[in-house]
Amino acid sequence: MRTDAFSLVLLSLALVRFCSARGQDTATPATEPTSASPAFRKDVMPILDRLGCSAAACHGGPASKTPLRLSMFGANAEEDYAAVVKAPKSKLVNQAEPEKSPLLLKVTGRIEHKGGKKIEPGSADYDRLVGWIAQGARWADEKAPRLVGVAVLSEKLTLKQGETHTLAVRAVYEDRSERDVTADARYQSADASTVSVAPGGKVTAVACGEAPVVVTYLRRAAVARVAVPQVLPQGVPKTSANNKIDELVNAKLEELGIPPADLCSDQEFVRRAFLDVIGTLPTPEETRAFLADNEPAKRSKLIDQLLERPEYADYWTLKWGDVLRMKSEAPVKMWPNAVQGYRHWVHNAISTNKPYDQFVTELLTATGSNFRNPPVNYYRSLPDFSEVAAGHSGLALRDPQLQAEATAGLFMGTRLSCARCHVHPVENWTPHDNLGMAAFFAKIGYKNTKEYKEEIVCLNYDGVLKHPLTGQAVEPKVLGGKTVAVGKEDDPRVNFAAWLTAPENPWFARNAVNRYWFWIFGRGIVHEPDDFRPTNPPANPELLAYLGKEFTGHKYDVKHVLRLILNSRTYQRSWQTNPWNARDVAQFSHYPIKRVPAEALLDAVSQITESYEQFSDGIAQPWGGYPAGYRAINLPDGALAVGFLQLFGRPGRDTYHDSDRFGGVTMGQELYLLNSSEMKDKIDKSPRIACWLAAKKSDADIVEELYLLAFSRPPSEREKQTAMAALGEGGADKRQAVQDLVWIVLNTKEFLFNH
Repeated sequence: MRTDAFSLVLLSLALVRFCSARGQDTATPATEPTSASPAFRKDVMPILDRLGCSAAACHGGPASKTPLRLSMFGANAEEDYAAVVKAPKSKLVNQAEPEKSPLLLKVTGRIEHKGGKKIEPGSADYDRLVGWIAQGARWADEKAPRLVGVAVLSEKLTLKQGETHTLAVRAVYEDRSERDVTADARYQSADASTVSVAPGGKVTAVACGEAPVVVTYLRRAAVARVAVPQVLPQGVPKTSANNKIDELVNAKLEELGIPPADLCSDQEFVRRAFLDVIGTLPTPEETRAFLADNEPAKRSKLIDQLLERPEYADYWTLKWGDVLRMKSEAPVKMWPNAVQGYRHWVHNAISTNKPYDQFVTELLTATGSNFRNPPVNYYRSLPDFSEVAAGHSGLALRDPQLQAEATAGLFMGTRLSCARCHVHPVENWTPHDNLGMAAFFAKIGYKNTKEYKEEIVCLNYDGVLKHPLTGQAVEPKVLGGKTVAVGKEDDPRVNFAAWLTAPENPWFARNAVNRYWFWIFGRGIVHEPDDFRPTNPPANPELLAYLGKEFTGHKYDVKHVLRLILNSRTYQRSWQTNPWNARDVAQFSHYPIKRVPAEALLDAVSQITESYEQFSDGIAQPWGGYPAGYRAINLPDGALAVGFLQLFGRPGRDTYHDSDRFGGVTMGQELYLLNSSEMKDKIDKSPRIACWLAAKKSDADIVEELYLLAFSRPPSEREKQTAMAALGEGGADKRQAVQDLVWIVLNTKEFLFNH
């Protein structure tokens, strides 16, 4: 039988569920641990933690400028005890007169305290602190078991709007005993507009929806999911499903009383699918052909066609280029030659539908020239924040912790950077976990060649990561697992890649399908897509588990997952909300309107006007630069300065975070579309407008083609009459009238947003 801490937590959680199912109160179990008198670790640390004393903004960490210096987030209780009781500069207890202890005088506001008044005299917290000091200010009962986890009763709770409920929280110890810590735990609602929470665990259902409540006790965390269903006048309507995705989404919507939107129209679908799958507007001919097709399966047929088009690989290479940091200049410094090769390699992997596990393995285990073996640029693209000599002459070793953090974030959705310096505030990751992961990358060496800006990534067999405190060599250790034995002549990255891509890995497949879901919908099932942690649970756990299983079961076939998503009614729902689902942002009851991404939007403007960009990076390149008409979605280099792309949210490609791409609307964007000389020139010099005028197209034909180009639909009769009237008012200056109409269309929300 497993006896590790994780197993004990699972066992306790199972006991909580069993007792809850039997209607028993687990707040008073018979296994309550006891001690002869109050102790710092058991009785005082929870108060300091709940009051936020060990946070960086107060007394936590080396940056604290106060006499009392605690460990960050209470990571080291022994140090904190010494700081409170023994340190000469911060001695805060007075055992002779406990109530005159500086600790109590400060937290009650009776003497100066920058943190202000924290507790009331005579309160339970106050009495506990007085009792602890009066009885010797003890460290801990030597026989007290170690805390291994926390469990919350009613992990899934359903409340009516306005109803309240007090959570019951149990501390779980290594000897399987439990203790009621409801009063000492900290509580935070992920969505206070849906569920509010007060100290002591009192949750209130504010509005309909669902919100996780994160419960923490001495850095151990649990989550209670609180659902507040709507009560519809006629109940939630039954909705048909195209596939398993719909069944799981519909079940969640029914549970929450959220009716889904109807299916979108064919006109909306054709534009949506083109933009989401290939980042390109359909031509008028493609739109007419789709709308005229009466075959029932025409949407599935279109999806298959789009996934095989060359623009599919172009557009998804752009997406991967963002998170793989394809950029030639600082801080990445990959250099233009390497960027071109890197993009070509990724593009080829996507166009051939290379299995995702193979794609990632080749990236993580690559060695050689960054010019001649493109996946090597995965390591070359990491910013060179720290570089130290290591081993062989001329060989350098970049920061392996940075490499581990980027890899964990990109392929596991796990943020380790906090644990570089201190423990994570609400997760179990510590600097030891960060170092254990970094040790897998300790043998990566870098060497220059005689070719300008070329660099070799190779194995430095003498490379070793030393613990910054002990100086001892750190052994590679997978997150949440055991250390990995690696021989001196072995490449530890191979071991890591094998562990990472294994079907049973709890992070890899789910993180990947969640990222693809995010790229389609603009919101992940886990949101943000690189923030997987127990305290940020998925909006629909069953849906995420299903997609992950499909991904591994189909040998990491990306197109299989995309087909599932795109063929679902969930994806094909209308963007138009109803009064009952308008507040929903996480359960996908309707298609979320998204601004067209910067590159696709620039290409759309160019496609409509036929005034194409002439891109230039200002550097003479051996590959010849960018030809006239080169599309923005094909640009490989994030360092290329293009004002339109920067204004409309293209990311800097300095990190792996998808959130670096800005999808919002700014006043600068509106002014650009309305007044910029670039937009004026595109319209004034538009070959398409010139062609319309030269061919003497009728006003009706111009209006219809413009609507098909921009909106992928013909104009309504009212729209046609209004537009034709505007053209007629131009009189003899027909060119100006057409230009004005095109300018109006390019400024509409319907054009700028994907719906």
